[in-house]
Amino acid sequence: MRRTSVTRLRHRPLSLGIVFGLATLVAACTAEPEIAADLVLRNGKVVSVDPATPDGEAIAVLGDTILAVGSDREMSRYIGRETEVIDLAGRLAIPGFIEGHGHFLGIGSAKMQLDLMHVANWDEIVAMVADAASDAPAGALIQGRGWHQEKWDRAPPGNVDGLPTHRTLSAVSPNNPVILRHASGHAAFANAKAMQMAGITRSTPDPPGGEIVRDADGNPIGAFRETAQGLLGPAAANAAPPDTRRQAEMAIEEVLSKGITSFQDAGVGFATLDLYRAMVDDGSMGVRMWAMIRAPNQRLADGLAAARTVDYGDHRLTVRAIKVSVDGALGPHGAWLLEPYTDLPTSRGLNTSPIDALNETARLALQHDYQLCVHAIGDRANREVLNVYERAFGTAPDKRDLRWRIEHAQHLHPNDIPRFGQLGVIAAMQGIHATSDGPWVIPRLGEQRSREGAYVWRSLWDSGAIVTNGTDAPVEDVDPIASYYATVSRKLKDGSVFFPEQRLSRMEALQSYTSSNALAAFEESIKGSLTPGKLADITVLSKDILTIPEDEIPTTTVDYTIVGGIVMYAREGN
Repeated sequence: MRRTSVTRLRHRPLSLGIVFGLATLVAACTAEPEIAADLVLRNGKVVSVDPATPDGEAIAVLGDTILAVGSDREMSRYIGRETEVIDLAGRLAIPGFIEGHGHFLGIGSAKMQLDLMHVANWDEIVAMVADAASDAPAGALIQGRGWHQEKWDRAPPGNVDGLPTHRTLSAVSPNNPVILRHASGHAAFANAKAMQMAGITRSTPDPPGGEIVRDADGNPIGAFRETAQGLLGPAAANAAPPDTRRQAEMAIEEVLSKGITSFQDAGVGFATLDLYRAMVDDGSMGVRMWAMIRAPNQRLADGLAAARTVDYGDHRLTVRAIKVSVDGALGPHGAWLLEPYTDLPTSRGLNTSPIDALNETARLALQHDYQLCVHAIGDRANREVLNVYERAFGTAPDKRDLRWRIEHAQHLHPNDIPRFGQLGVIAAMQGIHATSDGPWVIPRLGEQRSREGAYVWRSLWDSGAIVTNGTDAPVEDVDPIASYYATVSRKLKDGSVFFPEQRLSRMEALQSYTSSNALAAFEESIKGSLTPGKLADITVLSKDILTIPEDEIPTTTVDYTIVGGIVMYAREGN
């Protein structure tokens, strides 16, 4: 079988005209074809996600490009002596999944620290830290990520807003700073040693856009919301610098195993872009990367022109978007709301980036022909961003089809739902968040706000907005099957369905993970569907997620991940 490791990729660019010319020539042959396909997948179900390309049983690939889709008999004409043939045995071949919003290095980083995503309660976290501290040198930083207080089976004793105090954690780690990030990335928990090293006391003020959570006496409990996490920097000052290449390598391995062929990285610095270019150059970038730059406005003004990159390294790297966050996450009460939280009436969340600064970022995006992608979760945050976009579009009436995005768009006021389609703003959402967050959305927002505006996929879709899909990994597992299932079922762990009227159909959900994500990145001409002439990025699934009983969808596995006609992942046994 023609496979390669991610460290030795073969790049064989082929123009669209040549592909169609060769297809005509090969179709005319009845014996050994003069030019045979490099790869043929046959005896399966091929779903093109392109209304102009009928679905078929087989698909032929020439170079890194799709040659044809059709019946087994039709595709057999492209099989030569050297053609690699994969028998799908009835399995489903679809366009390669495109992760529409994730944090690439974060996936690798999460594998290099304590994984707190599946803990049952705070006591389990304390036990994990105790084990780590017993093996760590004095002063060494202990890190973890993935905790979420709403998912624990019981509230910690003496909690504040459901958050534990640091005392039990500090007792098992007196000689090591400990920093544990919330699953959302929008809060962190620290022990006494970390706060001491960072100089944090009861007199430390809250920074703009952040909050130090305090007990009734005003003492920090160890929890830090949004920008307040930055106060913990000195506690990590002596930590070894992260091995970002290793993080990237681990992320590549993980996403390929999940059927992902392209990844939209939601916020990286200029140094990370340099790493990605180097990995493309040395052949180790095994997925296609589309990256958003996150940096202060002055740094953007200085660096945007030189950083803009489209289809670098045979379509391996594109940099043409800017990322900004204007609020936090709903779990830690950081989402910026129009009205107070139902379960925390003293708070409307946090505005983490001034709107005046966002207006300047919008100006820079227009000036340098970048997409602007703004994290907005709360209804106030989404309204403010839509207002910024509308003003910016008004200053440049000659610029059309900008495809600016709101990342997450989780909680909307009903009046703002139609504005996405009217303004041409893309709702870059994550289906898995609806079911992961579902059990505690109503306590946060109340029944009416939740029903009218929480994760309103169907309302946005029907209003004419482009809706995309992803996982926000490592906030959630990067698995597209889980997010696809959440999008079509809205089913929670207890079997209840979270506002079922907001479900998408199975084909709509597949579009949200393929063609819509390609469109949201200005890449619809080269990916997102199995169309002859487009890149041969293909995912093969063990089951037909479009037709099997709904409850069987989560049992589907990725059997092959093909990038540019090369099998980059094959499940053991294939």
